[in-house]
Amino acid sequence: MYVLIKAVDTQIATQWLHEEPIQNKSFDILRKEWAENFNSIVEKLSPVPVDVSCQNLGVHDFDLRSDMWREIDIIVSSAATTKFDERYDIALAVNAFAAKHVAEFAVRCVNIKMLLHVSTAYVRGNTTGIIQEKAISMGETPNGSRKLDVKEEKLLVEELMNELREKNSLERKIIIALKNLGLQRARLHGWPNTYSLTKAMGEMMQELSNELFCFSGNIRGHRTIDSIAILFGRGRLKYFLSNPSTILDTKHPLTYSDLRDIIVSYFKDSPWINEDGKPVKVRKPKIVGIMASFHKHVRRYILLSKVLKVDSSGFGGYFQGLRADRDEKVNAIVRLADLYGPYIFFNGVFDDTNTMALRATTFDNGVNLESVFYFDPRCINWEDYFERTHLPKPSSASEK
Repeated sequence: MYVLIKAVDTQIATQWLHEEPIQNKSFDILRKEWAENFNSIVEKLSPVPVDVSCQNLGVHDFDLRSDMWREIDIIVSSAATTKFDERYDIALAVNAFAAKHVAEFAVRCVNIKMLLHVSTAYVRGNTTGIIQEKAISMGETPNGSRKLDVKEEKLLVEELMNELREKNSLERKIIIALKNLGLQRARLHGWPNTYSLTKAMGEMMQELSNELFCFSGNIRGHRTIDSIAILFGRGRLKYFLSNPSTILDTKHPLTYSDLRDIIVSYFKDSPWINEDGKPVKVRKPKIVGIMASFHKHVRRYILLSKVLKVDSSGFGGYFQGLRADRDEKVNAIVRLADLYGPYIFFNGVFDDTNTMALRATTFDNGVNLESVFYFDPRCINWEDYFERTHLPKPSSASEK
């Protein structure tokens, strides 16, 4: 099994493979059940340093490429950046053009049977009602305002980069400009953020291949809903912007109200430890279900910040630190509301007919679903999942 890893050489790729995924708790069951043979399984893994944003996936060794084209029969393409407001140049390279390069590589594999591309249901943008499970077509946009041209988007990035370089802009300014461009282009076409836009482009690129199957994987790192949970755990989230009845899972309903209660319970039992070594006390945040009400609360904080600024000048800067801390909290909350708002008030329902048909077909063919390939979401205990799996206990408030 070839394991493609973003690395500069084979040595670093091999080191990462043995230190990260192989040691990950996801493999504990396999490690336990196959204790005597686990190492023999690991020995079958061949780490390959790659850069999926390049043609041929950045595999420069012709002999290695030839071996891969001859031997590979199944490709799982899961490389992605999941930041909602990623730099547009990076998101395009990793989420869009990398999918194109993988599809082109798959075409060269003489024994290829399947290319499995991992996408996201949210490529459909802010669509409402029943959302059918089908890949998005080349140029298709959620709002239908105009046809999306992936090459044109790449040219816009290059033009912006050239303009910023001519002005000798600082790196921080370049990053902000590229993030803003991605969000602007996404919302122009009907996507809520850069991530969903570029993942949609990735699906468009899959038209180069003949097979496409989607499935979800485990989440590592602080992504998607994790940012809100961590902000709350650190004592920086007093209001929970949401529609309490919005459903997060279709087949086995979990609402935002349920999620709030789970997060509150988790951080009460496993509190974050602050810089002074003391546990951070949390209270159940107030749910604000209307964006206008949220902005009203934010304006109060901004007004208080202005008052502190005035008082600071009269008290020798006494309130300066307090104001800076409050500004940081307000900016973080506003940013999260901007990024998560489209999902918080999302009214679509994802169709799972294909998944149910797959379960039925598997069962009809004599496969014991419960012991071999169990993927019925109705068995999930949401509280247990979030508290034991999704929200690992942080060691200190200094963690990022």
